[in-house]
Amino acid sequence: MKLSLKKSLIIFDLETTGMNIAQDRIVELSYLKIFPDRREESKTYRINPTVPIPEEVSAIHGIRDEDVKNAPTFKEIAKTLVVAFEGCDFAGYNSNKFDLPLLAEEFLRADVKFDLKKHKFIDVQVIFYKREQRTLSAAYRFYCGKELNNAHSAEVDARATYEVLQSQLDMYDDLPNDVERLSEYSAHTRAVDFVGRIILNDQNEEIFNFGKYKNQKVADILEKDPSFYSWMMNGDFPQYTKNVLTNLKLKYHKMK
Repeated sequence: MKLSLKKSLIIFDLETTGMNIAQDRIVELSYLKIFPDRREESKTYRINPTVPIPEEVSAIHGIRDEDVKNAPTFKEIAKTLVVAFEGCDFAGYNSNKFDLPLLAEEFLRADVKFDLKKHKFIDVQVIFYKREQRTLSAAYRFYCGKELNNAHSAEVDARATYEVLQSQLDMYDDLPNDVERLSEYSAHTRAVDFVGRIILNDQNEEIFNFGKYKNQKVADILEKDPSFYSWMMNGDFPQYTKNVLTNLKLKYHKMK
């Protein structure tokens, strides 16, 4: 079944220096842009992460320091990506937990304004896990009836993700063929930041989703334990999460 699109959809995948959103960097970004009229546009960037790629990570995706030493940095391509991504929705595989938060961090580090929170996101892995609970290679085999060769190539994974999404729409009659509702269906939580350290409760109030103050309102904690804000600002949290917390702190202060 063809996905119903009102906006262009960016299906993307990242290869990185590791899995730490606050510290690691992108070494390859590939996207497949699907226009509402079904035209397709694809682009792959090798990116110099400006930090060494650990050998154990290179063993997974095959990209080594020498492969990207002459490639542009993310800062050098960030504005080009904004032009390509503006006005689009996004889809990926495990993208809500990893790819989107890391992409947001890279834009912040590059000092290029692009508010991903204004866009809709479909996480194909979440749909898959809610229905079948497997990996991307297994999802490709299960939904598309084909083997995923050259997995961990960003371009191959991005296109496979698009094929899986379309096959999911064919297989599940009750799956909404609408980006906004698919975005809601594939969300892990109602996250305020990308990694879900701060989420919304049933009353649409911001609450912490981790640690000793889990499920407690952010406004209450900032009032009774101001040091918790400083601890997070100095801790190993993504910059986007720190920005969200700072904005909330300013909002609550104005409301007093």
